[in-house]
Parts: sequence; C-alpha cells; structure tokens
Amino acid sequence: MKKTLVLAAVSATFATAASAQSSVTLYGVIDAGFTYVQNERTSVTDPDAHGPAYRMTGGNLQGSRWGMRGAEDLGGGMKAVFTLESGFDVMNGHNDVNNKLFNRQAFVGLSSDYGTLTMGRQYDSVVDYLGPLTATGSWGGTYFAHPGDNDNANNSIRMNNSVKYQSANYAGLSFSGLYAFSNQTDGFADNRAYSVGAGYQAGGLKLGAAYLQIQGSNLNSSGAVQDGPFAGNAAVSETQRTWGLGGSYEFGAATVGAVYTQSRYQFAYGDGSIRFNNYEVNARYNLTPALAVGAAYTYTQAVESTLNAANTSSHWNQFGLQADYALSKRTDIYAEGVMSAGGNGALIPTQVFGTNAPSSSRNQVVVTTGLRHRF
Repeated sequence: MKKTLVLAAVSATFATAASAQSSVTLYGVIDAGFTYVQNERTSVTDPDAHGPAYRMTGGNLQGSRWGMRGAEDLGGGMKAVFTLESGFDVMNGHNDVNNKLFNRQAFVGLSSDYGTLTMGRQYDSVVDYLGPLTATGSWGGTYFAHPGDNDNANNSIRMNNSVKYQSANYAGLSFSGLYAFSNQTDGFADNRAYSVGAGYQAGGLKLGAAYLQIQGSNLNSSGAVQDGPFAGNAAVSETQRTWGLGGSYEFGAATVGAVYTQSRYQFAYGDGSIRFNNYEVNARYNLTPALAVGAAYTYTQAVESTLNAANTSSHWNQFGLQADYALSKRTDIYAEGVMSAGGNGALIPTQVFGTNAPSSSRNQVVVTTGLRHRF
C-alpha cells in the first residue's frame, strides 16, 4: 500500500512538472446569421436572369473555425510550437475545403528570442501585415473584401508545403518571410509561392507592407496553392504578383486607416494579364464600450491587357457600413451592409465577395446580421 502511494505521488509530481513546461489551448469562432443579396444571377447562359437571395449564412464577419495551439518549453529560451486549425460552415457542419481537416492552418516549429521558424500549411505576409489594416481583415469581415479578394486581404489563399520565419518584435518593428514548395519532380517552379512583409507599431500608429508571388498555380493540384478565388483557373492564375502598403492610427475611441494594394494575374495562355489596383479608406468608432460602428470605401480598377488587342478596363466603387454590439467579451451581435457598383458586363461582372453569384447588372447590395461567439 505504501509503495502504491509513493508511486502515485511521484507520478503526480512529474505530471505537474510536465504540464508546467507545456500547454495546449483549444480555441475557435462560431459566426452565424441571415444574409440578403439584392441581385444574383440565376443562369449561367442568360446573364439577365436574376433574383434576390435570402439565406442563412455562416462566416459573415469571421470564418467559423476550431483549432488547437500548443507550446513546449525546451529550455534556454526555446520552445516547440504547433497550430492545427479547421474551418467549417456552421450551417451544415461541412469543412470549408473538401478533403482537408485542418484546412486553415497546420504547422509545427521552433520559437526563440530571435523569432519563430515553422513548417506546414500557413498564412502569407499579406495576411499577416496588410490584412489587419483593411476592413475585411480586421472588423468588417468577408463582404468587405476587395473584388474577388484579388489581393488575399481576406485570407482566401493558404500556403501548403511552406517554411516561414517570423521575427521577434524589435521596438515595434517585425518582419516575416515564407517560401512554399511545389513538391514536384522535375518541376521546382510548378506551383510554388513566396512572400515577405514587415510592420511597425508605436502607440496608436500601425504600418505594414508585404509582397506575395505565386507561380504556376494552374500546373498541378498538389503544390503550394490549391485554394482561393482563382486557384486552378487557367484563364487567370498562371502567375500572381501582389504587393501593398498601408497604415492605421488609433486616437481615443476612433481608428482610421488607408491601404493600397496591386495584384497582377498573368494568363496561362498567350501574352495577357489582368492588373487590379485597390485603394481603401476605413474608419471605426466606439460609441460606447460595447457599441462600435465602422465604415469603409474601396475603389478598384482592373485593367486587362492582351497581345495585339486593345486594353479593356473595369472599375468598382464599394461602400460598407457596420454596427457591432458586444454582449460580453466573447459574444457579439452585428449588422452590416455592403454595396458594390461598377463592373463591365460579362468581362468582369460586379459581385460582392462571399455571395454565390455575380450581379446581372452593374450593382449588387448585401445586408447581413448575425451572432458571433469566440472561445
């Protein structure tokens, strides 16, 4: 009996010590609501066929997800870290991406006072440094994304087979770099990606800049990029180059920001491309500790150039308004509306990102309201 008690005490001591050296955290977001879309096409062959849509939808502000993150103290200021994160549609329980359990993030790495090195499926530097300065990547959510999420500010693309370095914070300055392998035999550049970015924060000021390049995303289905609005589309996605810069400033209860991004998509045939220029200004104000309102405006120009043909262009003016009320630190209710106006008919039709189909005209309006809970 005494031996049993001694062994139990020793086991408990070692278990306590082990738990003190490592940790695993379960976290997540559940976002559900009702969405009205004023104008969606109802036919692929007839661009004039349209109607309003009334839907129960998830992920209006943030994509619903659950995940685990953990760290183990290895001594000498070094830690082993990991994150596994799965996105899902709360309305039907399905994964966001078919055949991928941890479709948002899945990586493991080492962290020290000099930074963090990780490997797996990860976010690029545009998401890390530019996204948080936009309305879509901070408070606005999915419908505030720039047309087609052409610059990945809404995190439509994740990088497979990637190695990423994230620096420590040096008096407000940080930077990162990522390389995602194609994993192809005799095709090193067939669907690979790389990205760099940097940010600075001092008081209420935040600044960020980033660059992303994707090569050959149309060449195979097992390389660096397998998802996103243009992945696998041979018409536009052979090569993508995105860069941008922006800043925001918080003073009192208000935060204002401005972002510029440019994305160029090289055609997989001929010698043509589409270039998107996005100019955004946004603001958010806390009327009370619980109630906040936000507004954003984005002007986007798309220029299509093809060898031996005249250039064509489209443009959009997108306006968004939001009200968000915190019921607690983890639960809030929201209402928002987004209108996109412009487009160029069948060439690049108007569509608010996150809706099911483009508009049959040059305008589309989305109104959504819902409940978000974070754990």
